[in-house]
Amino acid sequence: MRISRRALVTGGAGFIGSHLVDRLLGEGGWHVTVLDDFNDFYDPQIKRANIAAHVGRDDFRLIEGDIRDREMLRSLFARDRYDVIVHLAARAGVRPSLREPFLYTETNVGGTLNLLECAREQGIEQFIFGSSSSVYGINAKVPFNEEDPIRQPISPYAATKAAGELLCHTYSHLYDIRCICLRFFTVYGARQRPDLAIHKFARLIDEGRPIPVFGDGTTRRDYTYIDDILQGVRAAIDYRASRYEIINLGESRTVELRELIALLERELGKRAVISQQPPQPGDVPQTFADITKARRLLGYDPQTPIEVGIRHFVEWFRRDRAAAW
Repeated sequence: MRISRRALVTGGAGFIGSHLVDRLLGEGGWHVTVLDDFNDFYDPQIKRANIAAHVGRDDFRLIEGDIRDREMLRSLFARDRYDVIVHLAARAGVRPSLREPFLYTETNVGGTLNLLECAREQGIEQFIFGSSSSVYGINAKVPFNEEDPIRQPISPYAATKAAGELLCHTYSHLYDIRCICLRFFTVYGARQRPDLAIHKFARLIDEGRPIPVFGDGTTRRDYTYIDDILQGVRAAIDYRASRYEIINLGESRTVELRELIALLERELGKRAVISQQPPQPGDVPQTFADITKARRLLGYDPQTPIEVGIRHFVEWFRRDRAAAW
């Protein structure tokens, strides 16, 4: 197979990363290196299964390593020349970041800086950074626009993602690296992390166990199906028009938590048992993406409404549960 482009995908064994790897390898013409530390935030075997089909291919390489390890990164970049870095590795989640702010800062800020330094040293021209809608904090203006101020994050996780965007801007300005920061809005679909609401709720409803609902159930999220996110990430890889951009990737529709639970109940054919909990520190009341810029710059056009996406998710969930037995 003729290889024309090389990509490094950090966090490439995770939820979004593994889907991106599938897509690039499915296109042909790519050599993809996955860098993942397989930490125990959730079962590492889930991540290994995500990429198992590619292990042993000539156009795929797996490196087990931590983005905090500068010497490992320098060794990696000394061996291979990459056309693009898609940086998705991170310590994820708002609530866990309240418990481990140092770990989140070391990984999400320090690790991003390490990769940008490697990109600078190796003259890599394209750097895609996986950011988050959490950077908007409690934003009274909706939908959230990339020009809105992000000076009031309400969790360490959000602060680390905002810092990552600033580092990308600095390196783009100083060293002419094209940096595209993609603010993901609550991504879901097959292989979703088991700790995230849709996956966790589906599992608990299916097992007849109570689901924790923090607050009164009126929080709203802009849920984005994985196929739509991939369309945006793939377009960002090819984007060349400017040196630095921040771009929202969402569905541009908000769904109330109570509505989400009702959709899961319908697709699973079971009623949820609700365990009411107090509101959680760090949680924002709503997210809502203005995707005008993504449409204009990337041709982004999400196609999967939440009703369809939840149906697809539950189909995968049932297959995955059956395979586990």
